Amino acid sequence: MIVRRAPARNAGRHVTGIRNFRLPSKPQEFPSRDSSIEHKKLMPHRTFEPQIFTVLREKYSFALLLNDLLAGMIVGVVALPLSIAFAIASGVQPEQGLVTAVIAGFLISFLSGSRVQIGGPTGAFIIIVFNIVQQYGYDGLATATLMAGVLLLIMGFMRLGDVIKYIPYPVTVGFTSGIALIIFTTQIPDALGIKLAKVPGHFVDKWLAYGQSMTLANSFAIMLSALTILIIMMWPRITKRVPGTIIAILATTALVQWLHLPVDTIFTRFGTMPNTFPAPHIPHFDMANFMKLTSPAITIALLAGIESLLSAVVADGMTGSRHRSNMELVAQGFANIISPLFGGIPATGAIARTATNIKNGGRTPFAGIIHAITILCLFIFCGKWAGLIPMPCLAGILIVVSYNMSEWRLFQRLLSAPRGDQLVLLMTFGLTVLVDLTVAIEVGVVMAAFLFMHRMAEVTNINLIQEDGENGKPHDYDGVPEGVEIFEINGPFFFGAADKFRDTIGSIKKMPRVLILRMDAVPAVDATAASALEHLINQSDRSKTQVIIAGINKRVFQTFQKTGIIQRVGIEHIFADVPLALAQAVMIIDEK
Repeated sequence: MIVRRAPARNAGRHVTGIRNFRLPSKPQEFPSRDSSIEHKKLMPHRTFEPQIFTVLREKYSFALLLNDLLAGMIVGVVALPLSIAFAIASGVQPEQGLVTAVIAGFLISFLSGSRVQIGGPTGAFIIIVFNIVQQYGYDGLATATLMAGVLLLIMGFMRLGDVIKYIPYPVTVGFTSGIALIIFTTQIPDALGIKLAKVPGHFVDKWLAYGQSMTLANSFAIMLSALTILIIMMWPRITKRVPGTIIAILATTALVQWLHLPVDTIFTRFGTMPNTFPAPHIPHFDMANFMKLTSPAITIALLAGIESLLSAVVADGMTGSRHRSNMELVAQGFANIISPLFGGIPATGAIARTATNIKNGGRTPFAGIIHAITILCLFIFCGKWAGLIPMPCLAGILIVVSYNMSEWRLFQRLLSAPRGDQLVLLMTFGLTVLVDLTVAIEVGVVMAAFLFMHRMAEVTNINLIQEDGENGKPHDYDGVPEGVEIFEINGPFFFGAADKFRDTIGSIKKMPRVLILRMDAVPAVDATAASALEHLINQSDRSKTQVIIAGINKRVFQTFQKTGIIQRVGIEHIFADVPLALAQAVMIIDEK
């Protein structure tokens, strides 16, 4: 807030109305507001140390091992069908989801900045992976994933982990809910048993095609998908030890095999699943598509970073621990570099599987490593049986996943937020569904940034105070002498407030002999505001007005030094508070 202080009506020519002034002994010294504060040396923070090494240094106990072993095995069993379902929905082979869960799951846990993070393929990647595969093939996806991994490494080593966490909530909820709706939409054909020659790419076209093909729906597929959803939703009332997804898979697979139901299975759709782990190989790089894949790679990197850090924050709230955000990004980077070398797809931290890990007693990264080993064993020894899983069952699983992802309660709550937040939420959601996830994130973040700047600019109000103390605010001075005016600037002095500052200064009909800028409530100043202040100094030079600055903190002082404001005003006209500035103003008026 910028407040203009007019001279008090009872103020005298010189020092009338001003009491107990103490002239500064050394006006040239800058009085730092922080001079009385002792800066304590912070303990070194292990920013880039994986949590697994911290756990080992703290003496990993046998009791923790047992808890991690049980939790890791349970999460591994939960992750098996999800990894297959995510891979199929992403347009790749089912075993590629398992490979990703093993490789990325192991690396993320081994290098993670969180103690309990579980990594692997997630629903958030389904849409972008599907689009990349359809347009560029798997080699294009592998290239984009490698590029995303490198970007994540750069983001981590540049310590951008804390920055990513500041992405506004309406943006996160908007694109997450949009992804959930798209996942639900993609599962309609398998859930209803509809066979389409070609599924349209656009959201609206998909639903139009579904409506035209509704008469081809398979009642057995509808029954199996509904049964899957019912079991997953109701099974936790019986026990939470055994995952409902496993019960749903066993029940529906048994029904299909026993009754010979005419529905698609993984085997009829994709053939026999291999039970051997693939050897690493370098994907084929097509330089013609390299630049085109830059935007998808950035989206994968941002999505992996956001999802993993959100998962880590949720885990911190459940365990009371604290993750290392930059190390978490590095772990995600390595996982997404190594995963495509084995034929995998993009991976990130999985919130649901991480929560399952915590609820079952997992407390160290060893639980995540055991989860990856469990999936590997199931893949090798039981992979061939996975081909019997009916596709309507996987569709039902992903419908439940999309429901949990939708965060509809948070979405509904944000619709009651201020209009700006509502607009950001709906725009991000709409663009995710109707246009593209990359565009949605970019537009959402930019809109949220403009909204923030607008709100910060609104904080900077201009009020003309006719008499000292008229606004009821106590002051540390009693009056203002003739020929002196005081402007108070409250809040961040940045480009959003620069125009208001110019307008306020421009409202002065006649420049005073001394103009005091009180800035003790200004936390920071940017280049635009400094330029506006320099314009005021130029105007003051022409009208023979002396500018005095009072109460700036160390950060603002350093900014003024870099922009040349201190040199223009003169260090002898910088003071710690208004009384000292007023004393200097009296001396200037007396000299005249």
